[in-house]
Amino acid sequence: MTTQKKSDQELIDLMKGGDELAFAELVERYSQKVHNLAMRLTRSEEDTEEVLQDVFVTIYRKIASFEAKSAFSSWLYRITVNTAFMKLRRNRRQNLISFDECETHLEDKIHSNGNSTSQLTSIGSQDELRQTLQRAVNKLPYEYKLIFILRDVDGLSNQAVSEIMQLSVAAIKSRLH
Repeated sequence: MTTQKKSDQELIDLMKGGDELAFAELVERYSQKVHNLAMRLTRSEEDTEEVLQDVFVTIYRKIASFEAKSAFSSWLYRITVNTAFMKLRRNRRQNLISFDECETHLEDKIHSNGNSTSQLTSIGSQDELRQTLQRAVNKLPYEYKLIFILRDVDGLSNQAVSEIMQLSVAAIKSRLH
């Protein structure tokens, strides 16, 4: 039986019935998204690979508990976030600093190149600007960083992010601004 054109829910139903090809199709369908999210959160290829494996082992073991109250992708992202967070906690690599400190760092960088924000382009190449932004995002508290990544990098809606984070849409919006 081909699983290529089946919906997520059809694949989940097949998985619950013991169809391993359905699981393989879900892995194929979502492994790149899980990898990308895990990489942005852990910033380590080795940790990302461990998170990727752990996520799909968890999916395989807990598929019977998936109730389809939200999209499968939201459930999968939640598992990915939790797994990456546990990995970071185990590695004790979490680097927290306030958003105000990130903003101050960016302002200092801008002012060191001149006294005007119009000279933002003089920071250097686009690559340097991207690296500065990446460092600032990495210094955000984990929850804020995650919301930023899910919404502004992955392009998810506030509603989807709220389901993944298990927070209200209003809470998501307040953490973004």
